[in-house]
Amino acid sequence: MSPTTVSARAPSAPKPFYTSFGFQVLAAMVVGLVLGLIARNLGPDAAGNANWLTQTLSTIGSSFVSLLRALVPVLVFTAIVASIANLRELNNAAKLVWQTLLWFAITALIAVGIGIALGLIIQPGLNTAVAETAARAPSSTGSWLDFLKGLIPSNILGLAASTRVSDSGATTSLNFNVLQILVISIAVGIAALKVGPAADTFLAFNRSFLKIVHKLLWWVIRLTPIGTIGLLGNAVSVYGWDALAQLGWYSAAIYIGLFLVLFVVYPVLLQANGLNPIRYFQGAWPAIQLAFVSRSSIGTLPLTERITEKNLGVPREYAAFAVPLGATTKMDGCAAIYPAISAIFVAQFFGVPLGIEHYLLIVFVSVIGSAATAGLTGATVMLTLTLSTLGLPLEGVGLLLAVDPILDMGRTAVNVAGQALVPTIVSKRQGILDQATYDRGETIEALDAEAVPAT
Repeated sequence: MSPTTVSARAPSAPKPFYTSFGFQVLAAMVVGLVLGLIARNLGPDAAGNANWLTQTLSTIGSSFVSLLRALVPVLVFTAIVASIANLRELNNAAKLVWQTLLWFAITALIAVGIGIALGLIIQPGLNTAVAETAARAPSSTGSWLDFLKGLIPSNILGLAASTRVSDSGATTSLNFNVLQILVISIAVGIAALKVGPAADTFLAFNRSFLKIVHKLLWWVIRLTPIGTIGLLGNAVSVYGWDALAQLGWYSAAIYIGLFLVLFVVYPVLLQANGLNPIRYFQGAWPAIQLAFVSRSSIGTLPLTERITEKNLGVPREYAAFAVPLGATTKMDGCAAIYPAISAIFVAQFFGVPLGIEHYLLIVFVSVIGSAATAGLTGATVMLTLTLSTLGLPLEGVGLLLAVDPILDMGRTAVNVAGQALVPTIVSKRQGILDQATYDRGETIEALDAEAVPAT
């Protein structure tokens, strides 16, 4: 063997189980659950405010999510631009793009069909203990006009300022519109390809910047166990089991639907395409876990992209395109199962009959309008978009807000699972999947992934 030949890497000794990212997250969920129950039993303080433990858990959880969200704008921009540039390295780029969009639609169609079926079978709106006085219109709503107008960037950064006036004075906050950032980044990526060699320096800078953003996000991801304790503990402390009991059938319908999509539909699709479902879950589980805790598809994006490539064998150039696109538009949980069951719940609760045309509208909104969720926590915009399209009272959203954070954990986990599933299936069908990587027993975990050199 010549000195320049790279020898095969010797298998490393197994690490202690407690160093596993998955074990750490599961242990943190148990700790968060226990602390949440303790905080709920403590009750409010003498002034009627949240007790010290609830405030501590809330601060830890919100800080973790804030760190993820702080990196979202630059992550979306650099990832989408880099993914479009990477398409140059694929011979069948156009076919891969259309196949990706097609499978996005196929899985969304199946998911919304399951949601409608569960809504009709379980009838959660007729089996609820929540009072009608809880119905109230949400502070933010979605409509097709708002959705279409939201696609037009108001500035190059996709930023919007909002001012709130209270007794203590006026406060102004800046928010980013992920859809506008998506449109801007797609336009910049396509323009860079059209410019040709003159854009090589810019694309090289963008790739370097993306690596820096990924490194920052890995540092945040290392805090996931701590963030898990805060997020889950605060949810249990604030919401407890009372809200779930009032909306028991509704919550059950949502989670049954998510379970069917994740553990029945996805395995069937994998098996139909000659892929071992167990191997898929082994590879994708770190990202699914993080999505469940963080409730953010975009916050999970770097890990989803890495496990799709390193664990599931999807080519880097294609994974770099499909996963960022999926993180902003592929939402089987938030945009299919959730709005379908929720719309049927609201219709049943207010006694509004639905015809076949209404169910077709639910399908249309779920398959076409899923980008309205934009990969962020919560799916209120998608739900209000569905309700307004069907002509149902928006006050119904207020009935469901009490359990939304708990449901959103499962929704986001299914979202991310689908975002890794579609490029895996498309790669297999197009003959570009690294089958050896997919079939191997060893998987790269979240905290190991950053040590793996890029290919």
